[in-house]
Amino acid sequence: MKKLIVLAFIGFLAQLIDGSLGMGYGVSSTSLLLTFGIAPAVASASVHLSEVVTTAVSGASHIKFGNVDKNMVYRLIIPGSVGAFVGACFLSNLPAELAKPYIAIFLFGLGVYVLFRFLFIFKPSKENETVRPLTAKQSIPLGLFAGFCDATGGGGWGPIATPVLLSKKGMTARKAVGTVDTSEFAIAFFGSLGFIISLGWEAVNWLWVVALIIGGVVAAPIAAWLVRMLPAQLMGVLVGGFIILINVRTLLATWIPVEAHIYIYTGILIIWFSGILLTINKMTNARKHDHIEHRQNVS
Repeated sequence: MKKLIVLAFIGFLAQLIDGSLGMGYGVSSTSLLLTFGIAPAVASASVHLSEVVTTAVSGASHIKFGNVDKNMVYRLIIPGSVGAFVGACFLSNLPAELAKPYIAIFLFGLGVYVLFRFLFIFKPSKENETVRPLTAKQSIPLGLFAGFCDATGGGGWGPIATPVLLSKKGMTARKAVGTVDTSEFAIAFFGSLGFIISLGWEAVNWLWVVALIIGGVVAAPIAAWLVRMLPAQLMGVLVGGFIILINVRTLLATWIPVEAHIYIYTGILIIWFSGILLTINKMTNARKHDHIEHRQNVS
């Protein structure tokens, strides 16, 4: 019972992050499930099955709040679904103990990318209603790659797709997040289908799935509202460091002598907290600059 409550909390926290940032549900949930000793394929299958429900609720919430570019959604879901299905079948046929450290490397890398991106290259964008949708040359490789990574790593759709959408001129953070979250329903559905075909229904612990769903469903509408209110840059730095810290445990246990663990954990925590302080400082300076600029314009 205690584990189910923990899983429900994981689902809530992960969906709160994902619905606010456009990334984080799969990576966070899968990382935490791996720490419980769950096989990578089963962990990813459980997360994707729960995401079928949570992304449906999240997508509906984002549509309600006007956070979705429907043209972008249509361009992403077909290649993304194909990539997720193939990735699920691929992961299901890998031995669990062989796959676990390499999946942790992938998730660790995503955490580093998320932290670096929100710390150094994050730029808030201004809304433009005439944003051009992704072309076929952009959407097909993006969808295939992000969908495949999402299924094999238990997360990856958001960290890969969201930055690409944010690079589109005039695309705001809230529209990018809402579009990625809404399109993720199809990716979760076809990824789950691939896992069920490859692993079978009996391989999935449905109580874990239900616990993740309950937490995620509660958080989805809150996150869709929060994305309009909270600074995405700070949340991005927080979730990036969180993902790194969780996955480094598997990597240390596999390849690094025990006596070195404390030094590595300490170094990661120092870098993470320094990044949080730097982000807060950047946000404070940006507010001061905007305030001074506003006063000059008024005068």
